[in-house]
Amino acid sequence: MPTERPWTPWHDRLHRFLLAAPDLLPKRSTLLVAVSGGQDSMAMLGLLQDLKRLHFWKLLVWHGDHAWHTGSAAIAAQLKEWCDSQQHPIDISRASDWRKHSENAAREWRYEELQKRAISYQCDVVMGHTASDRAETVMLQMARGCDLSGLGSLRPKRPLDRSHPDGPQLRRPMLSFSRTETREICNELDLPIWLDPSNESIAFARNRIRKDVLPVLENLYPGSSRRMANMAERMSHVQDTQNELADIALETLTEVDGLDRRRLSSLSDATRQAVIHHWIQTSGVPTTSAVLIAQLSHRLRFGSAAGTKALPGDWILQWDNKIVRLRCQSSGL
Repeated sequence: MPTERPWTPWHDRLHRFLLAAPDLLPKRSTLLVAVSGGQDSMAMLGLLQDLKRLHFWKLLVWHGDHAWHTGSAAIAAQLKEWCDSQQHPIDISRASDWRKHSENAAREWRYEELQKRAISYQCDVVMGHTASDRAETVMLQMARGCDLSGLGSLRPKRPLDRSHPDGPQLRRPMLSFSRTETREICNELDLPIWLDPSNESIAFARNRIRKDVLPVLENLYPGSSRRMANMAERMSHVQDTQNELADIALETLTEVDGLDRRRLSSLSDATRQAVIHHWIQTSGVPTTSAVLIAQLSHRLRFGSAAGTKALPGDWILQWDNKIVRLRCQSSGL
């Protein structure tokens, strides 16, 4: 039988946050909770389980075993045993492709697995990303050369598959908690934690930011991680406003088979970059860098030569003196 846990300030904090944001984890919804076994996801699962009686959720658990180390199968088995003891229905996926050792490939695999189950169960997905994760992402995005949207990463809610905005949603209720706090939650609620050795490897960029960079900033400016996370939230609001304005601009630029190049080039460079980025992003082109968007804006100035530019995901941008066209070569669109 599940262990009855006392009500704590952690429960109260998350409960009040969800009451103030009722669309984040809607009452009476079915939620697929992604649990790695680490402190962040276990803290989230513990709190959600205890708050379930107040919000009337149906909770399902999913665990992805990347098979990155010899003990991963044992972790999956122990997590299942614990979930069974707590009456948490759990579904476990195991990666068999050695290429999942890549951070990006592993992430794609996780989201593919979650997408399939979310569609099958007709539910949304919940992940335990924290303010600490958000700060790490901000630093990684800045270092890689992101655009404005990159600084507003890890939103509380977004489509699980960005190309299907009306499909299953990804929800993050723990963004106001830090990694230090999730450990305290696990300790106080007596929740088990399974440590993944791959999280200690500085071969992964995020781990290196977490272990070598953020501690230095926290030592210089205590609370810097939380401030970066708060900035990311503000930037996501700025991006929402910019996207709404870009939609309005695109209504005046759209022709039958693309955008009117003359009118597009009449915009200021900053506005042109925002419109181009929003257009290709909403068309389904994978993430693009700020450098690429700036290059496209420069080449699309009226009077410049016609041209072609390959984009991520087998997409291609073509333009002549009149029209800017976006095509996906693999789909023929």
